[in-house]
Amino acid sequence: MAKPWTTLDRVATNDGQLELRRRGERDFLITLGGLVLMNSLANRSEIVLGQRGCEHLRHRPAPRVLVGGLGMGCTLRAVLDTLPADAAVMVAELNPVVIDWCRGPLAGLTGGAVNDPRVRVEITDVATLVGNTAAGVFDTVIFDLYRGPHFHTDAQHDPLYGSKAIAKVRRALKPGGMFAVWGENFDEGFVRRLRAGGFAVTTERPGRGGLRHAVFLAKAQA
Repeated sequence: MAKPWTTLDRVATNDGQLELRRRGERDFLITLGGLVLMNSLANRSEIVLGQRGCEHLRHRPAPRVLVGGLGMGCTLRAVLDTLPADAAVMVAELNPVVIDWCRGPLAGLTGGAVNDPRVRVEITDVATLVGNTAAGVFDTVIFDLYRGPHFHTDAQHDPLYGSKAIAKVRRALKPGGMFAVWGENFDEGFVRRLRAGGFAVTTERPGRGGLRHAVFLAKAQA
Protein backbone atom coordinates (compact mmCIF):
# COMPACT_ATOMS: atom_id res chain seq x y z
CA MET A 1 0.00 0.00 0.00
CA ALA A 2 1.12 3.53 -0.76
CA LYS A 3 2.16 5.60 2.20
CA PRO A 4 -0.36 8.27 3.25
CA TRP A 5 0.42 11.94 2.64
CA THR A 6 1.44 14.03 5.63
CA THR A 7 0.73 17.77 5.56
CA LEU A 8 3.89 19.57 6.64
CA ASP A 9 2.55 23.11 6.41
CA ARG A 10 -0.41 25.11 5.16
CA VAL A 11 -1.18 28.78 4.67
CA ALA A 12 -4.35 30.59 3.60
CA THR A 13 -4.22 32.49 0.30
CA ASN A 14 -6.79 34.32 -1.81
CA ASP A 15 -7.05 31.18 -3.97
CA GLY A 16 -7.49 28.74 -1.06
CA GLN A 17 -5.26 26.74 1.26
CA LEU A 18 -1.69 26.38 0.02
CA GLU A 19 -0.24 23.15 1.43
CA LEU A 20 3.02 21.23 1.39
CA ARG A 21 2.57 17.45 1.67
CA ARG A 22 5.09 14.63 1.97
CA ARG A 23 5.07 10.83 1.94
CA GLY A 24 8.69 9.89 1.36
CA GLU A 25 12.21 11.25 1.39
CA ARG A 26 11.81 12.91 -2.03
CA ASP A 27 8.05 12.60 -2.62
CA PHE A 28 6.35 15.98 -2.11
CA LEU A 29 3.24 17.77 -3.31
CA ILE A 30 2.27 21.42 -3.27
CA THR A 31 -1.49 21.85 -3.45
CA LEU A 32 -3.75 24.88 -3.67
CA GLY A 33 -7.38 24.58 -2.71
CA GLY A 34 -6.97 20.80 -2.82
CA LEU A 35 -5.62 20.82 -6.41
CA VAL A 36 -2.10 19.56 -7.07
CA LEU A 37 0.17 22.34 -8.35
CA MET A 38 3.51 20.53 -8.21
CA ASN A 39 4.77 17.00 -7.76
CA SER A 40 8.43 16.45 -6.95
CA LEU A 41 8.45 13.21 -8.96
CA ALA A 42 6.98 14.79 -12.11
CA ASN A 43 9.10 17.80 -12.97
CA ARG A 44 10.58 17.01 -16.38
CA SER A 45 9.00 20.03 -18.07
CA GLU A 46 10.27 22.41 -15.38
CA ILE A 47 13.81 21.10 -15.79
CA VAL A 48 13.64 21.49 -19.57
CA LEU A 49 12.24 25.00 -19.12
CA GLY A 50 15.25 26.06 -17.06
CA GLN A 51 17.77 24.34 -19.32
CA ARG A 52 16.40 25.58 -22.63
CA GLY A 53 15.81 29.06 -21.31
CA CYS A 54 19.47 29.47 -20.34
CA GLU A 55 21.56 27.15 -22.50
CA HIS A 56 22.54 30.02 -24.83
CA LEU A 57 24.09 31.78 -21.79
CA ARG A 58 26.57 29.08 -20.77
CA HIS A 59 29.57 31.05 -22.00
CA ARG A 60 28.22 34.59 -21.81
CA PRO A 61 29.89 36.80 -19.21
CA ALA A 62 27.73 37.74 -16.22
CA PRO A 63 24.28 36.92 -17.65
CA ARG A 64 21.19 38.16 -15.84
CA VAL A 65 18.08 35.97 -15.55
CA LEU A 66 14.64 36.54 -14.07
CA VAL A 67 12.60 33.56 -12.89
CA GLY A 68 8.94 34.17 -12.12
CA GLY A 69 7.73 31.55 -9.64
CA LEU A 70 9.86 29.50 -7.25
CA GLY A 71 7.68 26.45 -6.60
CA MET A 72 9.82 23.54 -5.42
CA GLY A 73 12.92 25.14 -6.92
CA CYS A 74 13.35 22.57 -9.71
CA THR A 75 13.36 25.16 -12.50
CA LEU A 76 15.76 27.31 -10.50
CA ARG A 77 18.09 24.32 -10.02
CA ALA A 78 18.12 23.69 -13.78
CA VAL A 79 18.80 27.38 -14.43
CA LEU A 80 21.73 27.44 -12.00
CA ASP A 81 23.20 24.22 -13.38
CA THR A 82 23.15 25.73 -16.87
CA LEU A 83 24.50 29.21 -16.09
CA PRO A 84 28.13 30.24 -15.46
CA ALA A 85 29.45 31.07 -12.02
CA ASP A 86 29.22 34.84 -12.52
CA ALA A 87 25.50 34.83 -13.39
CA ALA A 88 22.87 36.74 -11.41
CA VAL A 89 19.41 35.24 -10.99
CA MET A 90 16.43 37.12 -9.61
CA VAL A 91 13.43 35.07 -8.48
CA ALA A 92 10.00 36.67 -8.09
CA GLU A 93 7.75 34.72 -5.70
CA LEU A 94 4.41 35.82 -4.25
CA ASN A 95 4.29 33.61 -1.16
CA PRO A 96 7.07 33.90 1.45
CA VAL A 97 6.16 30.48 2.83
CA VAL A 98 7.28 28.87 -0.45
CA ILE A 99 10.75 30.30 0.12
CA ASP A 100 10.75 28.83 3.64
CA TRP A 101 9.79 25.44 2.22
CA CYS A 102 12.60 25.58 -0.35
CA ARG A 103 15.08 26.43 2.40
CA GLY A 104 13.64 23.76 4.68
CA PRO A 105 11.99 20.43 3.79
CA LEU A 106 12.40 20.85 0.02
CA ALA A 107 16.07 21.87 0.12
CA GLY A 108 17.31 18.35 -0.51
CA LEU A 109 15.49 18.16 -3.83
CA THR A 110 17.54 20.96 -5.37
CA GLY A 111 20.75 21.05 -3.37
CA GLY A 112 19.55 24.21 -1.68
CA ALA A 113 19.20 26.12 -4.95
CA VAL A 114 17.48 29.08 -3.31
CA ASN A 115 20.59 29.64 -1.14
CA ASP A 116 22.97 29.77 -4.10
CA PRO A 117 24.98 33.04 -3.94
CA ARG A 118 23.92 33.86 -7.50
CA VAL A 119 20.25 34.02 -6.42
CA ARG A 120 18.24 36.93 -5.06
CA VAL A 121 14.58 36.37 -4.18
CA GLU A 122 11.99 39.16 -4.29
CA ILE A 123 8.54 38.80 -2.70
CA THR A 124 6.57 40.34 -5.53
CA ASP A 125 4.31 39.73 -8.51
CA VAL A 126 6.53 38.97 -11.49
CA ALA A 127 4.22 40.95 -13.79
CA THR A 128 4.73 44.05 -11.64
CA LEU A 129 8.48 43.48 -11.50
CA VAL A 130 8.72 43.17 -15.30
CA GLY A 131 6.61 46.28 -15.77
CA ASN A 132 8.98 48.26 -13.54
CA THR A 133 12.17 46.96 -15.15
CA ALA A 134 14.28 49.25 -17.32
CA ALA A 135 14.85 48.35 -20.95
CA GLY A 136 17.43 45.71 -21.83
CA VAL A 137 18.16 44.33 -18.36
CA PHE A 138 17.73 40.55 -18.63
CA ASP A 139 19.25 37.95 -20.93
CA THR A 140 16.39 35.56 -20.14
CA VAL A 141 12.98 35.87 -18.51
CA ILE A 142 11.35 32.62 -17.36
CA PHE A 143 7.73 32.27 -16.24
CA ASP A 144 7.17 29.05 -14.28
CA LEU A 145 3.80 29.82 -12.74
CA TYR A 146 1.02 27.49 -11.69
CA ARG A 147 -1.26 29.02 -14.32
CA GLY A 148 0.27 29.08 -17.78
CA PRO A 149 -1.22 30.53 -20.98
CA HIS A 150 -4.50 28.94 -22.00
CA PHE A 151 -7.44 29.21 -24.38
CA HIS A 152 -9.34 31.70 -22.21
CA THR A 153 -6.40 34.09 -21.72
CA ASP A 154 -7.38 37.70 -22.44
CA ALA A 155 -5.40 38.26 -25.63
CA GLN A 156 -4.58 41.88 -24.86
CA HIS A 157 -4.90 42.59 -21.15
CA ASP A 158 -3.85 39.39 -19.36
CA PRO A 159 -1.09 40.60 -16.98
CA LEU A 160 1.19 37.68 -17.81
CA TYR A 161 0.36 36.32 -21.25
CA GLY A 162 -1.55 39.08 -23.05
CA SER A 163 -0.02 41.19 -25.82
CA LYS A 164 0.66 44.13 -23.50
CA ALA A 165 2.48 41.87 -21.02
CA ILE A 166 4.52 40.31 -23.84
CA ALA A 167 5.60 43.79 -24.95
CA LYS A 168 6.80 44.55 -21.41
CA VAL A 169 8.84 41.35 -21.30
CA ARG A 170 10.41 42.13 -24.67
CA ARG A 171 11.36 45.59 -23.44
CA ALA A 172 13.01 44.12 -20.31
CA LEU A 173 15.09 41.73 -22.42
CA LYS A 174 18.44 42.45 -24.02
CA PRO A 175 18.60 42.14 -27.82
CA GLY A 176 18.25 38.48 -28.72
CA GLY A 177 17.03 37.66 -25.20
CA MET A 178 14.89 34.62 -24.39
CA PHE A 179 11.37 34.47 -22.93
CA ALA A 180 10.71 30.92 -21.70
CA VAL A 181 7.26 29.98 -20.39
CA TRP A 182 5.77 26.84 -18.82
CA GLY A 183 2.24 25.86 -19.75
CA GLU A 184 -0.01 23.03 -18.71
CA ASN A 185 -1.03 22.68 -22.36
CA PHE A 186 0.02 24.07 -25.74
CA ASP A 187 -1.76 27.33 -26.59
CA GLU A 188 -1.73 28.51 -30.20
CA GLY A 189 -3.10 31.94 -29.28
CA PHE A 190 -0.12 32.60 -27.02
CA VAL A 191 2.27 31.57 -29.79
CA ARG A 192 0.57 33.98 -32.21
CA ARG A 193 0.85 36.82 -29.69
CA LEU A 194 4.53 36.09 -29.10
CA ARG A 195 5.25 36.17 -32.83
CA ALA A 196 3.26 39.36 -33.28
CA GLY A 197 5.28 40.84 -30.40
CA GLY A 198 8.59 40.31 -32.15
CA PHE A 199 9.63 36.84 -30.98
CA ALA A 200 10.69 33.76 -32.91
CA VAL A 201 8.93 30.87 -31.18
CA THR A 202 9.48 27.16 -30.76
CA THR A 203 7.71 24.79 -28.37
CA GLU A 204 8.55 21.50 -26.71
CA ARG A 205 6.48 18.82 -24.98
CA PRO A 206 9.02 17.05 -22.73
CA GLY A 207 8.48 13.44 -21.74
CA ARG A 208 6.91 10.38 -23.31
CA GLY A 209 3.24 9.50 -23.33
CA GLY A 210 0.57 10.65 -20.91
CA LEU A 211 0.11 14.30 -20.02
CA ARG A 212 3.04 16.32 -21.35
CA HIS A 213 3.23 19.96 -20.40
CA ALA A 214 4.34 22.65 -22.83
CA VAL A 215 7.52 24.72 -22.86
CA PHE A 216 7.36 27.88 -24.97
CA LEU A 217 10.74 29.29 -26.08
CA ALA A 218 10.56 32.77 -27.56
CA LYS A 219 13.67 34.60 -28.78
CA ALA A 220 13.45 38.36 -29.20
CA GLN A 221 14.14 39.40 -32.78
CA ALA A 222 16.02 42.50 -33.88
